[in-house]
Amino acid sequence: MITKRIIPCLDVNKGRVVKGTKFEALKDVSDPVELAKFYSDSGADELVFYDITASNEARGIFLSVVEKTASEVYIPFTVGGGIQCIDDIKKVLRAGADKVSVNSAAVKNPSLITEAALKFGNQCIVLSIDAKRYEDRWHVFINGGRVDTGIDAVEWALSAESLGAGELVLNSIDADGVKQGYDIALTRLISEQVRIPVIASGGAGKKEDFLSIFREGNADAALAASVFHFGEIDIRELKAYLQTNAINMRL
Repeated sequence: MITKRIIPCLDVNKGRVVKGTKFEALKDVSDPVELAKFYSDSGADELVFYDITASNEARGIFLSVVEKTASEVYIPFTVGGGIQCIDDIKKVLRAGADKVSVNSAAVKNPSLITEAALKFGNQCIVLSIDAKRYEDRWHVFINGGRVDTGIDAVEWALSAESLGAGELVLNSIDADGVKQGYDIALTRLISEQVRIPVIASGGAGKKEDFLSIFREGNADAALAASVFHFGEIDIRELKAYLQTNAINMRL
């Protein structure tokens, strides 16, 4: 059985971890370095760090925060936000990240995925997809969920796989911060069509939501923020619960 992963997400704005609802109404949470160390010591399988305003502000990622965070964690660490080119990816990997997540720049220039995968290995290249539902399909959004591209999220996921992405993160804008469960339909639809790992993001509110996204959504990993940041769910207790319910976890 493939081991499923639990991944806390640090959304960073101006050097602080924040959390909002549907990508808006951001609230201050904590220092990213302190929080990353806490999760590394608390049983998380991996960490994801997003500089959520870098693309919209047309600036590079805060590498000093990445370096400090990487020095404190002992689990795989993915960094995204404001990644525009190969040189940006190189800098982030050199700063200590294990993987780099691309989003807006890859939509604008899909060849970036292929070039990055060839240079650094596809295991390092994660495509993050911000998706919002419109009737029976999902649109891809860029610039931190601010711009609707009109691109079909399922088609983009399949294209990204063929271009060389090693992993996908599906961020449901509709479910983000609402704590009413992951977007199972979107996750299952994409998981059934691609061969690379799919990480579900957005909507976790209780332990049962994680069980549902693994059982019904066929996700390889579940990413969450609020429930971990505010102490509503303990990661080790969550993993024990999932293991008890026949989801293979690294305990």
